Parts: sequence; C-alpha cells; structure tokens
Amino acid sequence: TEYDLDEPRRVAEAIALMKVKHAVLTSVNRDELKDRGASVWRETVVLTKKLSPGTTIETLIPDVKANWDALDVMISGGQEVISHNIETVGSLYRLVRPQARYDRSLEQIRRTKQAGHRTKSGIMLGLGEKPDELYQAMDDLVANGLDILTLGQYLQPTRRHLDVAEFITPDQFAHYKEEGLRRGLKYVESGPLVRSSY
Repeated sequence: TEYDLDEPRRVAEAIALMKVKHAVLTSVNRDELKDRGASVWRETVVLTKKLSPGTTIETLIPDVKANWDALDVMISGGQEVISHNIETVGSLYRLVRPQARYDRSLEQIRRTKQAGHRTKSGIMLGLGEKPDELYQAMDDLVANGLDILTLGQYLQPTRRHLDVAEFITPDQFAHYKEEGLRRGLKYVESGPLVRSSY
C-alpha cells in the first residue's frame, strides 16, 4: 500500500501557517508497511521543527508490533513528548485490543524512556476494569518509565463497538489522579472528558 511521501511537508507548512504552539501528531497504524511508516513520522517532525522552531511537538505513535528499529526512527525526530496509549488494563487487553499485547506496549514505553524521551500514555475507563487492575497498570507504567498519564471515560463510538460497562464519577477520576501521582507518575490528567491529546 502506498502512502503520501509529501505529507510531512504539507503538515509542517500547515502548522507553520497556523502558528501552532504545541502540535499533537497522530495517525492510523501502518503495520502493513515494513517500516510501520516510521520514515514519514520522523520527516514530519523534522520538517515541522525546521519551519516552526518554537513549536513543541507530541507524537502519538502506533504499536510497532515489536519492530524496535521502526520505533527508533519514529522517536528520533526531535519531538518533546512521545505518547503510546496502553488504552486499558492487562486483563481486558484481548477484548479491547485483540491485535496488541500489554507487555509489548510496556516495552515500547520503556524503550522510549531509555532513549531519553518524555513519555506519555492514556487509558480509557469504564470498560469493566477494577480499581486494583488500574492501580497495577499505573505501577507497570511507572516501572517502565512513564511520565504522563491521561485517564478518560470510554464512550461507545458505534453500536458495533464495546458497550460502556460503567460511567466513572468525577470524584473517582479525582481519586485516580491522586493515586497515580502517589504511585510515581509525574503528571496525571484525569476526568470524564479527558482524551490522550490533553
């Protein structure tokens, strides 16, 4: 499958034109590509930095299916934050992310941190996870070098997607934020409408 090799230039020019202060770059997975699209990721960051040197960049990168060479390329463009969403707790991975693996996502975060980057991840709540499972996920993320965590409410995008198992209260989100900070995360954004781009 082909992809647009001119996309990095167009994205960088759009960011410069809009005078964006902080850009979050995300995409669909390109697992069918040998390099997972890593070269386009890197080039987009490099060109954006060239055209907008004052813009900070966060990249939300896909699961590289353990292609660590692709990961090295994706994270080498000079972005300030590198995010990979773990999405849910370990016990729900097969249901929520059947093509991904919990331990592989943790390893991706660990490798990104070991390369000297600020790391970020997000979890959707309300899929049936138990508090202790969320705390375990927080501990796993901290142990693998995570700096920033977002916690938000899962909302069913279509009837074909998983049902919402529970609506988490604002008080519970506040409690989870305090728990995450207590467990060693540097920053936690937690609330019903929080999304990973926060």
